[in-house]
Amino acid sequence: MTGQYTAPNSLSETIQLTCELISRASVTPDDKGCQELMAKRLEAIGFTVEKLVFGEVTNFWARRGTEGPVLAMAGHTDVVPTGPESQWTHPPFEPVIEDGMLYGRGAADMKGSLAAFITATERFIQNSPEHKGSIAFLITSDEEGPADNGTVKVIETLEARGEKIDWCLIGEPSSTAVLGDIIKNGRRGSLHGHLKIRGVQGHVAYPHLAQNPMHLAFRPLAALADEIWDQGNEYFPATTFQFTNIHSGTGASNVIPGEIEAQFNLRYCTELTEDDIKSRVHALLDQHDIDYSIDWHLSGLPFLTEPGPLVDAAIQSIKDVTGRTTELSTTGGTSDGRFIAPTGAQVLELGPLNATIHKVNECVNASDLDDLSAIYEGILNQLLGE
Repeated sequence: MTGQYTAPNSLSETIQLTCELISRASVTPDDKGCQELMAKRLEAIGFTVEKLVFGEVTNFWARRGTEGPVLAMAGHTDVVPTGPESQWTHPPFEPVIEDGMLYGRGAADMKGSLAAFITATERFIQNSPEHKGSIAFLITSDEEGPADNGTVKVIETLEARGEKIDWCLIGEPSSTAVLGDIIKNGRRGSLHGHLKIRGVQGHVAYPHLAQNPMHLAFRPLAALADEIWDQGNEYFPATTFQFTNIHSGTGASNVIPGEIEAQFNLRYCTELTEDDIKSRVHALLDQHDIDYSIDWHLSGLPFLTEPGPLVDAAIQSIKDVTGRTTELSTTGGTSDGRFIAPTGAQVLELGPLNATIHKVNECVNASDLDDLSAIYEGILNQLLGE
């Protein structure tokens, strides 16, 4: 049945398309035909679709219009693995609606949003065929994985030819309690460190002939964990530091190990830069008499979209469709917005509830997807309507 699902005609266009997408088992980096399905719908309403393949990753850039401003809808067709399928109430790639909830891997993250993007755009173009500016889609199959050959490569391609995005709407599941209660107008930066502290290996009975790196590490590691990095600001919570792994030892109970390794991560706000953090980490460690090295990996810079055309349009559209007042937030992990924002684009994440994402029995309220499509259409009308 996977990949061959036909939704009942009694369902809305958005729900039908979501079900068709869910039925394709597109675990990272396999797209399984999701993008082809979307591309056909977009080509039928006047989009030029450019397929961009890097390694095992399938991406596409679609655009309708040649003038600015450019409103791009960005998202991913890949999903995380299902986990034990025996724990699912229904097979994860066979969409089922039960008690108003649509079940299936990707229902919330983020095939429901992709379907809502498509149907909102179809209605908008039907009503505004001569719309202002351009509408674009940036879709990848490598968001849940390494993200090396997905959105970042598409952005590099666009930048190389001088093609810019003015506003970018990402369909990540941003809502918490009810649809539209939260939208993400920024994300914290993410910086990883792999710290090695070296000692001298030896026999536990002759500690004077060795130097135990674990003993050396206790105080500097505690200093890093206790550091207050900043107080946050109007838009961001305070920067956080977390150790994610600490390892030492040879496996033998009578050997003093030669080194200890510690991995850590900082989720940091716009009060700090990457260089600020590195400098402060080294300064803390240099206060101790240790032989150490650090390998750094920057996962993403912090970004912020302040209130303006995109944020205002989203807030108003949510209010028009649901009657709710939304809240701006920068909490949570990273998203592909980290690759798009540095180009100068305003970036906003707006999608369904995130309560079940990556879980067994992932689901979304089916009616929320219809409302989400209406919200996206409202944003299109406000920014690009005739």
